[in-house]
Amino acid sequence: MAAWPTPPARTATPSDVDSLVSVFTSAFLHDPVWGAAAFPDEGRRAEQAAVMWRVYAASAVRYPWTLVTPGVEAAAVWIPPDGTELTAEEAAGLEGRLAAATDPATARAIMAVGERFEEARPTEPFFCLTILGTHADHRGKGLGMGLVAEGLRRIDELGAPAYLESTNPANLGRYESVGFGVRDEIVLAGGQVVTTMWRPPRRLG
Repeated sequence: MAAWPTPPARTATPSDVDSLVSVFTSAFLHDPVWGAAAFPDEGRRAEQAAVMWRVYAASAVRYPWTLVTPGVEAAAVWIPPDGTELTAEEAAGLEGRLAAATDPATARAIMAVGERFEEARPTEPFFCLTILGTHADHRGKGLGMGLVAEGLRRIDELGAPAYLESTNPANLGRYESVGFGVRDEIVLAGGQVVTTMWRPPRRLG
């Protein structure tokens, strides 16, 4: 596995949700999938996207697998094999929240992306890196990939595989550097290509 700088990492708690929302909103503001394609109203994009990121951030801290740097400059959300990205209640309410923040058509299009992701996921148990983000003010320091490497170290201790969906082609080489390989591609309705990646189980020692 490539040697990325390993920042001090801690497990996120409910008190970090506001900071997580800030990180995710900043990190994905210009993402090929979660930027203008999902939230086309440029003037309100950050505000609207934050509604979605708050639901995912609040849900993620249910598990001890959301890793953050000490000041929450970056965050990596791992969902364990027996976990779900959202609770049933959160999933049922998300489209309505998005529709209230944007409009029903935009909300349905965003939900359709998530549905495509769910359909493409492997059936065997795995750890899923669902969100990785570094606040724009702290990019270029290796913080995000450092958190990924730390998460993978913990996953390797369990001998488990890992999976992710990369919405930005610029990140593929970074993921490959820590052992992920391309599994498949998801072509979205807007033409964006999402690359799914798989990392087989490894055992330390």
